[in-house]
Amino acid sequence: MTRTITRSYDNYATASSVVEQLEGAGISSSNISFVGHNGETDETNAAEGAGIGAGVGGAAGLLAGLGLLAIPGVGPVVAAGWLAATAAGAVAGAAAGGLVGSFVKEGHDEEEANYYAETVRRGGSVVSVRAEPEQEATVEAILDGATPIDRDARMAQYRQEGWTRFDENADPYLRGQAAI
Repeated sequence: MTRTITRSYDNYATASSVVEQLEGAGISSSNISFVGHNGETDETNAAEGAGIGAGVGGAAGLLAGLGLLAIPGVGPVVAAGWLAATAAGAVAGAAAGGLVGSFVKEGHDEEEANYYAETVRRGGSVVSVRAEPEQEATVEAILDGATPIDRDARMAQYRQEGWTRFDENADPYLRGQAAI
């Protein structure tokens, strides 16, 4: 049975490296999703990638298929894979859930989904992998080898700042600004 394994990272470069390592280990790009900030996205070109995700994959790898996506409450991000496709569909169809719904659909509970969406909102990046049982140890070793964010510690930090859950109606987060 396929299991979705997800980790968050403070920066785009680390998450990109993780994706490359996963592909190098033989994990199909069709089983990897990526969403995050690369520091170069802005509101002027965010709508360009609203339809990405469905055709990502192939020999060129997941990162070659990165596109821009504007997510409510997050702002413009680079994204590829099924998380991007699901979030883009929710945004385009005005469906509830957006990024949080994408994580829940992949098997994460509401608390985890809200954490991952908030991490992206605050400038982080998330890599999520659909892994078969025989791939789980390899996937976890690669994801954890890149020193992901400690979810429990980061959630405690968010809560100290007054955060309770991801709010897709909030303005995009600016570094140094407390999210409430």
